[in-house]
Amino acid sequence: MNLPNMLNAKIRGKEEVKILYDDYNIFNIDNIGKDKKYLVLTYGCQMNVHDSEYISGIMDDLGYTKINDLEKADVIIINTCAIRENAHNKVEGMLGRIKHLKEEKKDIVVIFCGCMAQEEGLVNKIKDYKWIDIICGTHNYHKIPEYLDKYYKEKKNIREVFSIEGNIYENIPVDRDSKYVAWVNIQYGCDKFCTYCIVPYTRGKQRSRRPEDIINEIRELYNNGYQEVTLLGQNVNAYGKDLDINYDFATLLVEASQIGIPRIRFMTSHPWDFTDEMIEVISKCDNIMPYIHLPIQSGSNRILKLMGRKYTVEEYLDLVKKIKNKIKNVSITTDIIVGFPGENDDDFEKTLDVVNKVKYDLAYTFIFSPREGTPASRMKDDTPFSEKKERLARLNELINKYALESNKKMKDKIVDVLIISESDKDNKYMGYTENMKLVNVDCGSECLGKIVPVKITSVKTWSLDGVVCDRK
Repeated sequence: MNLPNMLNAKIRGKEEVKILYDDYNIFNIDNIGKDKKYLVLTYGCQMNVHDSEYISGIMDDLGYTKINDLEKADVIIINTCAIRENAHNKVEGMLGRIKHLKEEKKDIVVIFCGCMAQEEGLVNKIKDYKWIDIICGTHNYHKIPEYLDKYYKEKKNIREVFSIEGNIYENIPVDRDSKYVAWVNIQYGCDKFCTYCIVPYTRGKQRSRRPEDIINEIRELYNNGYQEVTLLGQNVNAYGKDLDINYDFATLLVEASQIGIPRIRFMTSHPWDFTDEMIEVISKCDNIMPYIHLPIQSGSNRILKLMGRKYTVEEYLDLVKKIKNKIKNVSITTDIIVGFPGENDDDFEKTLDVVNKVKYDLAYTFIFSPREGTPASRMKDDTPFSEKKERLARLNELINKYALESNKKMKDKIVDVLIISESDKDNKYMGYTENMKLVNVDCGSECLGKIVPVKITSVKTWSLDGVVCDRK
């Protein structure tokens, strides 16, 4: 049994990260999924979603068939998130359902993986849940074929979760959710250690992929007709700092843009590492989209210091000013935590002041959720939850105001929209503008996977409506 250790997870070793091109293999077990079905349940961020695409690719490679019906699955894989308590609660509720299902169908194989599997306290609790057959972490999901083969042969629980930083595993099969837009990992892990964040523990130290591997993946997607890629990492701006090859994120953006794929996005950015060179590249490359997710977290310098964010409000606002002055039609979104330990009324008012100055197009707002093992979980927190809820409501009201104001500016304009799927709105299709505005479009299926001119006919707070038109 190999279980995570939070202390070990915090250690940043000096050993070189290995880039492994042939560590994933299925050899004599490539058909263990014959006539079997699998379901992946995904919770959390874009990184978790993309991890699930790899897990699906592995299961497809083993001969399993993907389904969306919990009751009919032979293998159920729960890919979890550890960022907030709400994610924990959702997973625990699903585990209850699966436990009852397994009591009726004992041959179902249950795999628990992802970030929650890297949490020492939680795994020490669930390791004794005999009905969970396999537990693995973020560093070793590529070993699922080995674990399944061993479980089928021995019928014994498997618990293997590494605390050490993972290597980088290339050439793992991927089953992408879309034919038109794709995630491309450029790095794994994070070294920032914001005091509230569990990610550096669950994902390990920052590990950048080699530029040539990223570029080759984007080129393959381009050759396969993909219209958009999103470069993905916990802090994309810090890309390359661990490679020691004088190659940074701005350089990667330039090389990626030259491949010719119509749209390139990236997330998530840390204000600390957002350089003038990046702003310059985004402003000059037409296929790098004018959309930047730039978490502020708090508008109070005192709280930012407690959070370990390593920038001031003034520095953040100066960065926003540079971005808006340089990048045409840019959309800026953010993350904000309400009720961080020690936050008082004055700190919260300063957060509202930042929102009033930046006028975000959208914000993901949360009440502080302590994560076991992080410094913030040990800070004194005496603000009543009812007061935190009131602050969140006030913040969301302000965010909604500016989101609607931003969308109203697009009324009657003609914008390019990449249509990616059917909409749940009145038999329409949905897609996104260059600056990441969701549009429900009155068009036919022939528009799927295409970038089409759309006239915006009506606006709401979080979406737009439009019709395909001729560009004039």
